[in-house]
Amino acid sequence: MSFLPDVQVLCDVCGGKRFNPETLAILFKGKSIGETLAMSVDDALEFFAAQRSVHHPVSLLADVGLGYLSLGQPSPTLSGGESQRIKLVTELSKVRTDALGIDTARREGQHTLYVLDEPTVGLHMADVEKLVRVLHRLVDTGNTVVVIEHNLDIMAEADWIVDLGPEGGDGGGRIVAQGAPEAIVRKPNRVIPRKSWVRS
Repeated sequence: MSFLPDVQVLCDVCGGKRFNPETLAILFKGKSIGETLAMSVDDALEFFAAQRSVHHPVSLLADVGLGYLSLGQPSPTLSGGESQRIKLVTELSKVRTDALGIDTARREGQHTLYVLDEPTVGLHMADVEKLVRVLHRLVDTGNTVVVIEHNLDIMAEADWIVDLGPEGGDGGGRIVAQGAPEAIVRKPNRVIPRKSWVRS
């Protein structure tokens, strides 16, 4: 019945570990696959330290502030911001450098445009700093990143800002200011008529 909310029932055979007893009996470093998937990203960093192919994407998840997620986190439980950052990790994991430390995709002239919508929603300030570092890595490898954002820390890191307004909806959509963050800060404040003020 589609009008009722989804209900999840714990499996009485596997106890929510998602594998049969034969599979769970196989251990890696003393842990079964069920225990490994229940591990947080932060814990997995140490657990997979010697497995480079696993450690690299896991370290990227930690870099974007997702160290608290479990490795087996169901995708429907992720927020929009978490999903965006996982997509960022997917792209960052494709970046490979040659012996000189130059990104091979950049050397071959391959570039990607990334558009992110409010990726800092719900993030702690420390995690915003991690996200900024990741965005810089994407740009440093020859890509273009467009971020739709209200967070001032993100704006301060931008190469170019386009500020739309002065209101939302029908009263907005016009370019109020554009330029490098330093140039916008140096401009004298514009007096906006009281009826055009936007409260956030």
